[in-house]
Amino acid sequence: MFPSLEAKLERYEELERQLHDPAVSSDPNKFIPIQREHGSLAKVALAVRRYRELEADVAAARMMVEEESDAEARDYAKEELQTLLRDKEQLETDLEDMATAGDSITRGGLIMEIRAGAGGDEAALFARDLFEMYKRLIEERRWKFEVLDANPTELGGFKEIVFSIKGEGAYHQLQFESGGHRVQRVPETEAQGRIHTSAATVAVLPEADEVEIDVKPDELRIDTFHASGPGGQKVNKTESAIRITHLPTGTVVQCQDEKSQHKNKSKAMRVLKSRLLDLRQRQAAEERATQRRTLIGSGDRSERIRTYNFPQNRVTDHRIKLSLQKLDQVLQGHLDELIDNLLEFDRRERLYGDDKKN
Repeated sequence: MFPSLEAKLERYEELERQLHDPAVSSDPNKFIPIQREHGSLAKVALAVRRYRELEADVAAARMMVEEESDAEARDYAKEELQTLLRDKEQLETDLEDMATAGDSITRGGLIMEIRAGAGGDEAALFARDLFEMYKRLIEERRWKFEVLDANPTELGGFKEIVFSIKGEGAYHQLQFESGGHRVQRVPETEAQGRIHTSAATVAVLPEADEVEIDVKPDELRIDTFHASGPGGQKVNKTESAIRITHLPTGTVVQCQDEKSQHKNKSKAMRVLKSRLLDLRQRQAAEERATQRRTLIGSGDRSERIRTYNFPQNRVTDHRIKLSLQKLDQVLQGHLDELIDNLLEFDRRERLYGDDKKN
């Protein structure tokens, strides 16, 4: 078995015992975080339990085949053994996938940040198109999303848009969208029909649970300011927009999407905690010399990962050298082929990457 999955089962069972503790069940502040973590581990933990049961059933079936003297009963036991072995083999594959996926398989929530890069107004329009693409995918998957902050332009694009996504498998499936996205097309702002190249960056941050990141009030500097609209114009007369600076790391987040200062502060804290969790995970990965970072797992924001070529209706993921002549479908949210190939590439890299080097 995989030690990392066994550890998740042990944690799941420990949480199970805590949920039955009257001191926990009677205190919502304790019960809700424990219940949330317990639920996130259920898929892995129950699979490990099932595998243990299958191991016991296989052993019992083998013993019956060896000890049964009646020919008809022995044949029945052999058929039963073959069925159990097939189930065990399939579950081993599933567990292997869970082990190589790491914590991403149990994490449902994420925060995605899309920022316009080089290209001026056209880059902002491309950032809008990426947001619409992911929004359609979210709707197709029946996940939930919430815009946390947005900085629109006068032409309808976004200099930046930040939103949360929640749903089973959301983080696992979208974790490799981080990086530089490039578009080649004739911009809406181009009068002479010339093809331009513009860019936007996408950051995928794991949304932090309250138990994962503890931010102390004295570590924060909180500033308020007037929210602004397209072109920098003021959109309200009250200082409802919030800027939070995490002093130990220098991380800065801001939110102005809501008219309420309290709501903006709450959203900004969600983004801040997710950025701090992302930073902590990156530092831990770099410090663990034995942990191999795969080609597509680096999440480097400056790395160009994908090109969207409109004249040829082509989208190319440069990390896995995959080109699809279906850009129109991808922009409608049909990213399944890209996502599946990225996940399979990462799985193979984690399982066999070191063997390839030797």
